[in-house]
Amino acid sequence: MTDESSLPYGALRGQELREALARQWGWIALRGAAAIVFGALACAWPGVTLATLVAFWGAYALVDGALALVGGFSMRENGKPLWAMIVVGLIGVAAGIATFMWPGLTALTLIFIIGYWAILIGVFQIVAAFRLRKAVENEWLLAFSGVASIAFGALLIAQPGAGALALVWLIGGYSIAFGALLVALALRLRAKQY
Repeated sequence: MTDESSLPYGALRGQELREALARQWGWIALRGAAAIVFGALACAWPGVTLATLVAFWGAYALVDGALALVGGFSMRENGKPLWAMIVVGLIGVAAGIATFMWPGLTALTLIFIIGYWAILIGVFQIVAAFRLRKAVENEWLLAFSGVASIAFGALLIAQPGAGALALVWLIGGYSIAFGALLVALALRLRAKQY
């Protein structure tokens, strides 16, 4: 057993952060599971009405945001909450609330909301991955989910006029892939706990 006082300050903080993240792996897994469920619902019913898609997505954004907030406040770096995760949570909750406050959104407005949400989430996922790179192995899963989010958001904004069915499949496929990456990261963190 290594005496903690003999460890360099940065190594001790990295070890503490790694242990804190490993203990909180469940919140990340729940975010991934919520994304997979939303993606599966979107793909299972590609002919849903816009109102149904808005409701599904709004519920997913709220759940994802709430889970990110809990995870951000639960995971600590140097005794402070992970601000990048908290921002991800706030963005998700705000986007979810916006979809329920204005249920008559047009398809184009919904596409832009989802596109900008994905880009913002992606940026903060990448920021979180860089912050965690010294404490967590395979942080690339988090960074890759951020890159995928940015690419997805940019694609939606660049091609807002794509067919509705194509958009449902794109949104569903992205959600499943994003969720799978988060679940993989959570399982890697869980393995570090034991």
